Amino acid sequence: MKLFKSTRIDYKKELESAAKTMILVHDPGTLIRLVVRMIIQKVNVRHAGILLHDKIRNTYILNVSRGSSGIKIPTGFARMDSDNALITLFKDKSYKELLADGALTYNEAKRKIKHNSPGQKLNLLKKALYQMEIFQAVACIPSYYGKELLAILLLGAKKNGSGFARSEINFFTALASDVAMAVRNAQLIEDLESELNKKYRLLIHTIVALAAAIDAKDHYTHGHTERVTNVSLEIAKKISQKSDKVCNEKFVESLRIASLLHDIGKIGIPESILNKQGPLTAEETKIMREHTVVGSTILEPITELEDAILGVKYHHERFDGSGYPEGLKGNEIPFLAAIIAVADAFDAMISDRPYRKALSHEQAAYEITSASGRQFDPRVVNSFFELYQEGKI
Repeated sequence: MKLFKSTRIDYKKELESAAKTMILVHDPGTLIRLVVRMIIQKVNVRHAGILLHDKIRNTYILNVSRGSSGIKIPTGFARMDSDNALITLFKDKSYKELLADGALTYNEAKRKIKHNSPGQKLNLLKKALYQMEIFQAVACIPSYYGKELLAILLLGAKKNGSGFARSEINFFTALASDVAMAVRNAQLIEDLESELNKKYRLLIHTIVALAAAIDAKDHYTHGHTERVTNVSLEIAKKISQKSDKVCNEKFVESLRIASLLHDIGKIGIPESILNKQGPLTAEETKIMREHTVVGSTILEPITELEDAILGVKYHHERFDGSGYPEGLKGNEIPFLAAIIAVADAFDAMISDRPYRKALSHEQAAYEITSASGRQFDPRVVNSFFELYQEGKI
């Protein structure tokens, strides 16, 4: 249905339809492209564009300019500073009398210039019309959020050559109000996501620094954390090829963090035990095993790491229930902990220790496979062995 097929316009229906669509879009760029496309399709104007306020540079940038033949002006190519005549006309309330119901139409503005004596306000109006001519706009509709001029909708001539009726301008004014609300909401969501991403990157950098601190404390496991993380992620990737429900994006990210932090509890273990030149005594082994609980206790206050903590706490559990700290078995063991268990054991086997030489990759892979269903989850071992056969680990 054409929006202006007759002089009767169902404002409520069209505005509700536009609002329902706009509220679902959380990216400002996508939102204004959607609005311009809707206007082009329904109103049948030759072209339309939106000047959007850039808070950082305090300027108005033409984000979208589209017509029947495609994009007219490249995104970001045209911009207007706050002292531009067209911007001033809409921002400064003292020029309100030059507008018609808050909008600026080229033909009405021309008539005002023609039938009124020259003056400062009309000179500004002339400069504003010159800006409209540059964009080949016949109507400009401001979009306010509170008292802030958020955007300006630029409308080209209608394809049938007729001018815009007052009812049509009123519709665009109402639409612009909805656009302002939707754009601001989208911007707020974008800002929030940006802030969350910054905090998340800071968290990851902190985690990497902690992992490096762990490696630095244990002289014989330098690089261990990074290698365990890489093997764990490779295993998860292989498993996800069979079922992405098991290792989805959230799971993989938690696995990455858990792998980086799986030995964080060693911060609380005496270096005399960590770097002992020989096998540990029963008492020393008991202290060493406490690193899983110490690690989970350290991370427990960080609620965002709730899933990752499971890998830190339970990566030394064994499939047959003979592991620690709680003797979990089978599917009781969190799956990300089961993955880390294989990666951790494999790296330990192929690394030199004061009391033994490293095993070859072939020997270590055999040991892992032999312990399937006893020490390790068979699902993890199968994917690990496939990676070994492919030469990826």
